[in-house]
Amino acid sequence: MEDVLALVDARLRSALGEPDARAAVTFLGTDRIEVLRFRDRDGDKEIVRYATLGMSAHPMTDPTATLADPVKGPRAELILSVRAGLADTDKALRPLAVLAASPQVEGVIVAPGASLDVGEPLWPSAPFSSVLVAEPGGLVEDLELDDPMDPVRFLPLLPMTSNEAAWKRVHGAAELQERWLTHGTDLRDPLRRSVTLD
Repeated sequence: MEDVLALVDARLRSALGEPDARAAVTFLGTDRIEVLRFRDRDGDKEIVRYATLGMSAHPMTDPTATLADPVKGPRAELILSVRAGLADTDKALRPLAVLAASPQVEGVIVAPGASLDVGEPLWPSAPFSSVLVAEPGGLVEDLELDDPMDPVRFLPLLPMTSNEAAWKRVHGAAELQERWLTHGTDLRDPLRRSVTLD
């Protein structure tokens, strides 16, 4: 487990640079989850990225399986990217750790297209309490592990308003992402409003 996390830590740092902060959260009956904060410039705007470290220590297991395989199965970490300085997004550390612990706590498999809900704003006054799990590979490449272990995938999280989350449940993740694209939605804006859904 420690070897996997050391490799994940190294992959995150090689892709995103050195973290300027890291925090650890431990939930009863689960392994420790760390959240690392990275800063990046996007033109004249600063982006802050939060990446989990610890979710990939164990493979995710199908909740219907009678026995959990300790080696085989999907592994992932989560990445949230937002524009810096517009909201107190550092308060998202605990909600992110909750989401990263959900495979251990609830026996769910986190995969692209899934919705995850923390039941409260992601940060103070945030219009989002849920996220859409996006496709990996754009920001941080998959980390290949020795056979028979699955690679670690770094899954971007896209915050959703409650209206968007409800619309996504009916129409699907691809339709919601298409609507965001059509309307030029800035998914990194921590203060953005819901996209037009009529």
